[in-house]
Amino acid sequence: MFNEKFAMGSSWVHDLDPRLKIIMAILLAVITAVGNNILMLLQIFFLACFFLVSAKLDLKQVLKRLLVINTFIFFMWLFIPFTYPGDSLFQIGPLSASWAGIIYATKITIRSNTIMIAVISLLSTSTISSLMHAMKCLYVPEKLIYLFFFVYRYLYVISDEFNSLHNSMKVRGFKPETSLHCYKNYAYLVGMLIIKSYERSIRVYRAMLARGFKGKIYINDEFKVIPRDIVIFACTLACLSWFVILEQGIILM
Repeated sequence: MFNEKFAMGSSWVHDLDPRLKIIMAILLAVITAVGNNILMLLQIFFLACFFLVSAKLDLKQVLKRLLVINTFIFFMWLFIPFTYPGDSLFQIGPLSASWAGIIYATKITIRSNTIMIAVISLLSTSTISSLMHAMKCLYVPEKLIYLFFFVYRYLYVISDEFNSLHNSMKVRGFKPETSLHCYKNYAYLVGMLIIKSYERSIRVYRAMLARGFKGKIYINDEFKVIPRDIVIFACTLACLSWFVILEQGIILM
């Protein structure tokens, strides 16, 4: 999701102040998550798509990331319409799909894709270092910032370590199957991965101490809010306010 390739761009979304992008992404995600009016959800979905188109990202790469979450949503569609209470819309054998279940599944689909598109459009268009600095400016606890940075930095390292161990098992004739022996081998694989990750963390920590690390990471990025950023942020807040009014207005009716 946080692909540095997405951060290499020249659109106004890329140039937007990272602090404002974090605030916009959080507000958009919260309003989307608690929203229940399908009209409001569709409108906020189009707003997220507007950010995506404006960022001029590689749609093929974006769709690959959306495919992951929509795979789970697909399986959700196999169950929710047939288990959610309500008036029957159609039947497949003994199973009856309710209209309320389809509406509920549709809302979940829109919410999930909207939040994912917003995060990709607003956050992945900034570098990790700029996001760290932005979170620090927003008074996020430093330990959480460092945890975020190290998880991102070494997630790919651990993935490579896992692939190396898994390939070693294949070379020795390991074949995945449903058996106790196979489960034991996977348990050994996970255990060895944990040990190697722990050993690597010690080496990394010692290397940081050797370079003078004293529990604080200094970031040199400097942010400057320009009038265009203020206008974009104000317009986004106006749209989000409209979504809240629309949601509350429907509920009150």
